[in-house]
Amino acid sequence: MTVDLKKQIPTYTARRGRFDVVDVAPLDYLVVDGHGDPNTSQAYADAVASLYPLAYRLKFLLRDALGVDHVVMPLEALWWADDMAAFTSARDKSRWDWTLMIAVPDAVTPDHVEAARAAAARGTHGPRTGDVRLEHLHEGLCVQTLHVGPYDAEGPVLAELHERVVPGEGLRMTGRHHEIYLGDPRRTAPERLRTILRQPVERLGG
Repeated sequence: MTVDLKKQIPTYTARRGRFDVVDVAPLDYLVVDGHGDPNTSQAYADAVASLYPLAYRLKFLLRDALGVDHVVMPLEALWWADDMAAFTSARDKSRWDWTLMIAVPDAVTPDHVEAARAAAARGTHGPRTGDVRLEHLHEGLCVQTLHVGPYDAEGPVLAELHERVVPGEGLRMTGRHHEIYLGDPRRTAPERLRTILRQPVERLGG
């Protein structure tokens, strides 16, 4: 049996035009950090090119060593900037910081990651394979929605999320903006791209 976390974890589903308050379970990720415009930054391209080969090496290692096979998860990212208007109205991508991520099963240990890294070094690997690390993330209470369309059209949706939905639900933002890319931009028309937009929050007054 092949494990597909997307089908097992309810928060990998979101609804277009609806903002749902959800409780996101803890997950482990392969992660790598960077800064700058994802469309032009070499660091971003290098991070993507390093995450996927390592994720696949890890998949094969777990399958062969533990008999645990899993579907490699979609690319995700945490985004932040000193001024959140850089995401909503200004959309100044040169000011963005990011952490790219791929979720992995909870059976993965740091030793597994190091073994996968060593295997990747002997074959296909990206320039930042050595920078990828295993990290645990527990976002907890979040608001999320499904955006369908080009990434550059997210601004109004994020503005509504930040300025209307979060305060209207008696919440405040706490963590970093999170995106889950359900579509492959290399194979999908921009107007059909599907992205989960997620914002960690907490209730006002505790």
